[in-house]
Amino acid sequence: MKAKIYGAIGLAKKTRVDLPEVFETPYRPDLIRRAVLAVQSTKRQPKGTKYQAGWIVASSWGTGRGAARTPRTHGRRTHHSQRGALVNYTVGGRVAHPPRAEKKIVENINKKERRLAIRSAIAATSRKDLVIGRGHRADSFELLPIIFEDAIHDKIVKTKDAVELLTKTGLISDITRAEDGKKIRAGKGKGRGRKYRNPVGPLFVVDRKSNFCNAVKNLPGVDVVHVKYLNAEMLAPGTHAGRLTVWMEKALKEINDIYPSQVKKTTATN
Repeated sequence: MKAKIYGAIGLAKKTRVDLPEVFETPYRPDLIRRAVLAVQSTKRQPKGTKYQAGWIVASSWGTGRGAARTPRTHGRRTHHSQRGALVNYTVGGRVAHPPRAEKKIVENINKKERRLAIRSAIAATSRKDLVIGRGHRADSFELLPIIFEDAIHDKIVKTKDAVELLTKTGLISDITRAEDGKKIRAGKGKGRGRKYRNPVGPLFVVDRKSNFCNAVKNLPGVDVVHVKYLNAEMLAPGTHAGRLTVWMEKALKEINDIYPSQVKKTTATN
């Protein structure tokens, strides 16, 4: 498999490079889904009730008084004292089936399965049908994934320069799609810190921090990640593989060392 390298002026070089063997990994949507859900489960906030929440000294009057056998507080028989307490159907009582703090909320996945899912998600970034199927504007690209030369780290230092570069390469159309697709979320999530739903844009995989990374981060829908910290959720948001990905030239060389090929080479024996 081959791909084009784009220079700092936004044009593709005449030479094409061979992609690492990790891009030949078979497509496994089942493993990718499991790996993404495992990453998302680590972001859940643990919750539970206090051990003695709603507990208070109360006892029932028993039968024969023309009153329910609800436990009541102790004290003089007035309007405010000796009212229902402790049970779940009274004001301030204990919760019937509260969330338990000891509940396991993190989903585990085997190490080999997780690594295979990441390799499969990396290979999916080179399949044009999957990238377009996710909704990305990738019709104008002949070959995927997109590769930027390392000189861009030093030459692109401002966001306006990054916009000019992405316009020449054709990536700006996908960023515009992410910006125009911002919508207000339906339901109670609007009042819980997630009012808007933002479409996912391109993913930039880099090998080091630079001003170019900071410039690209300001664009809507764009994520920047170091090659060592790639996970399944970044490559396949929402468990759907085929995210439009831009690789820096050195990051592409490092990925084959981080995720080596699993194909065993056989030697002929006499």
